[in-house]
Amino acid sequence: MDWWWMAEVDYVLAVWIKTNMIYLILGGLVLIYLWSNRVDIKHRWFAYFMHLLNKDKNPKIEELKSELFSSLSSVTSHDPELRKNNSIRILEIGVGTGVNFSHYPDGTHLVVVDPNPHFASYYDTNRKNFPNIESEDILVTTGEDMKGVADNSIDVVVMTLVLCSVTDTKQILKEILRVLVPGGKFYFLEHIREFEDKTHRRRQLLQDLLTYTGIWPFLFDGCHLNRDMLPAIQEAGFSKVDARRFHAPLDKLLLKLIIPHLKGVAQK
Repeated sequence: MDWWWMAEVDYVLAVWIKTNMIYLILGGLVLIYLWSNRVDIKHRWFAYFMHLLNKDKNPKIEELKSELFSSLSSVTSHDPELRKNNSIRILEIGVGTGVNFSHYPDGTHLVVVDPNPHFASYYDTNRKNFPNIESEDILVTTGEDMKGVADNSIDVVVMTLVLCSVTDTKQILKEILRVLVPGGKFYFLEHIREFEDKTHRRRQLLQDLLTYTGIWPFLFDGCHLNRDMLPAIQEAGFSKVDARRFHAPLDKLLLKLIIPHLKGVAQK
């Protein structure tokens, strides 16, 4: 496989950051001042940013999701009432604007969790387009503290591009195992730290720099560029984990830092 173009992208990105460093620093200082006085601005900004980012879906990413979620139609619910209707109960953690509605089977009973209350208006607008799914209002809480979701009550848990920003990765995996029914499945799609050490060392350095300085987490609501969740998922206590690392087909310059991805399914 040819990697030369990705190395070239790494170089262009590094040059752009170096050229615009003073503006990035000044912009960061302004945002720190504003958000230190009105913390809510950060959450409003992130919800609006994700709304804009998800308005035009990337066909290649949607194809990846379709492949990942294709086995949802074969899941049998643990709930007798849902099973009668050939339905399943899905919990999506970090639902955001609701970008995964189109990948859920008809009749899905969808429970959703997100700590950012400003996603609600975008989510509510989006779910009106999917009357084939019985979707609940957002439970405003973190995935680490889902008291509103009962033990052994969820057939499938879904997380896409969320584990990068959680506060306690071990706790959220414990919560996922708690709420899943025996044999229940956890579907995940996450951006991770660059895993090609030799060919993309520059990307690793940029990911570490922007994360450890706090610039990226501050701008993008706690997102860490340099996490790799595969070891944590493998050690969390699932009976089976089927996952792989890969490079996602992302074209926008800002998104080149999150090309390294992880996707898979873990079973309780």
